[in-house]
Amino acid sequence: MAIVWGQSTAAPKEDAPNIDRCLTLLAEGAASGMPEVDGPAYAAFREAISVMSRRIGDRQADDDKLPVVKDILREFDNYRKSAESQLRDRQNGWRALVSGLLQDLLATMGIDAASSGAAPLVQRVPSLLTGEEIQAFRVMLADFLRVGAPGKAGANRSALRVANRSIANDNAAGLRGGGAAVEHLRRILDKGGSGFVVQFRLGCMDVIGERFGSEAVQDSLMAVSAFLTHTLRSDDALYHWSDSSLLAMLESPASEQILVAAMQRIVNNNRDITIKMGDRAVMLRIPLTFELTPVFHFKTAEDLLKLSRERVAAW
Repeated sequence: MAIVWGQSTAAPKEDAPNIDRCLTLLAEGAASGMPEVDGPAYAAFREAISVMSRRIGDRQADDDKLPVVKDILREFDNYRKSAESQLRDRQNGWRALVSGLLQDLLATMGIDAASSGAAPLVQRVPSLLTGEEIQAFRVMLADFLRVGAPGKAGANRSALRVANRSIANDNAAGLRGGGAAVEHLRRILDKGGSGFVVQFRLGCMDVIGERFGSEAVQDSLMAVSAFLTHTLRSDDALYHWSDSSLLAMLESPASEQILVAAMQRIVNNNRDITIKMGDRAVMLRIPLTFELTPVFHFKTAEDLLKLSRERVAAW
């Protein structure tokens, strides 16, 4: 064909795409990418999509194709819901099994699963989601089983639980020490006031110290201190009681039942922190528990230190 300069030539005519074929390939391709949670259910789903996609014919009117497309979308949604339900059932089943095995293991070692050291680990199992969380839990559990049995690592535990009698804020938490808490209690008692003392205990701090060092303990204490400072009321006072506990003074007229529920909500909303595991930053959630004591329980402000010693012995 001769080309005459200065004259435009028409572009080669291309065949129009087969829309029905594209829809069929799209449906079958999307089906192949769905997760195979249950073999027979997945095979039945793939077969149903294949049969329905073949119903999209070249000679069908558009109005006739729309119900078929809706059926295909409905089949996808049904399979998704079924797969998610099966995954949840399996996840809950594995979590229940791990919790039961962990409690059996602790019992064989003579460790009470409800103790302050073991309970946070047992309670942590149902909330594990990511691979990093599970890996961090494995590390903490392994170290707890290594040093957490009765009679082991006693010096490290007691060092973390020594009451801070200073009034300064020269600690990792950035809070005034236990000496300031004693003076606060003294002022409440002198004026005949009421309220509550709340001791927040940070679980597994000895394990974190053994595994990651004192800097990780300080990082954990600082993070929990910031969380509690942000969460408690502005007129509540928070003190550094030890490297594994913080003390709050609540001058509140609320009943003990109401405050216990409020503190439990705070503990339940405890957030993750980031610490270094070698060269990796890992998210951990420090197990947090609390004990609430009415102010009228104390005859003198110094009884606060006596109560602390009794609790340390119980730990």
